Amino acid sequence: MKEKVLEKATEMFLTLGFKSVTMDDLAHEMGISKKTIYANYENKTKLIEACTLQLFCSITTGIDAICTLQKNPIEELLEIKKFVMLHLKDEKSSPQYQLQKYYPKIYSSLRSKQYDAMQRCVINNIKKGIALGIYRPNLNIEFVSRIYFTGVTSIKDFSLFPTDLFPINKLQDEYLEYHLRGIITPDGRKILNELINSNQE
Repeated sequence: MKEKVLEKATEMFLTLGFKSVTMDDLAHEMGISKKTIYANYENKTKLIEACTLQLFCSITTGIDAICTLQKNPIEELLEIKKFVMLHLKDEKSSPQYQLQKYYPKIYSSLRSKQYDAMQRCVINNIKKGIALGIYRPNLNIEFVSRIYFTGVTSIKDFSLFPTDLFPINKLQDEYLEYHLRGIITPDGRKILNELINSNQE
């Protein structure tokens, strides 16, 4: 039952938002009593903590699996973006913003874990791209990896990027293309253009 509660709660939090979903909503949706939920999770904060950690682990495992496929680094980043968006249900409810506003301790812990995981992944991606001659050889790898992380997290701030002007899916695509065009060589540009064109067909 604990796993079922975790699964349904994660789904509802991502779709409707961490603040919006109450324990009553969850119990009603699952057709169980609130008592059953509290028997597994002490309170809503503990449940959110468990949901975010499980989601983080699931996404990190999936990203690691994509990285082992040894695709070229440009394709790898496009695949990772697609995978993450699928798992986060396109982030329609702005989960990161709600987490930051209403559950800052959980947000801070999660952000630290995300940073560590993303740094490792992006640094490896950049090194591979440089070795293959599709990323510029003179890149400051530490700077690029950190600015990429900053951008990925900042575009989720709906006060800066309101969804009526910047639909989340399109925004993610545009940010990734912006990042890649800043670091690719002419050979890398050919690969990126081919991938973008094939995705639009």
